[in-house]
Amino acid sequence: MSLDRSVLAFAGIMVLLSVVLTALVSPLFVWLTVFVGLNMLQSAFTGFCPAAMVFRKLGVKPGCAF
Repeated sequence: MSLDRSVLAFAGIMVLLSVVLTALVSPLFVWLTVFVGLNMLQSAFTGFCPAAMVFRKLGVKPGCAF
């Protein structure tokens, strides 16, 4: 799996996890969804993605975007 797909998969998992936590634990977990969405938006404009940096250090092969 390339770095791009790894980042997208991680973002999707985090959004789904935050929805489940919001429904089952506390409505305040909706802020995790907001954080992930804002991070994805700023990454689209700046090209800076902390998750991509972590995955790169873990040895995931590079993709086109990151």
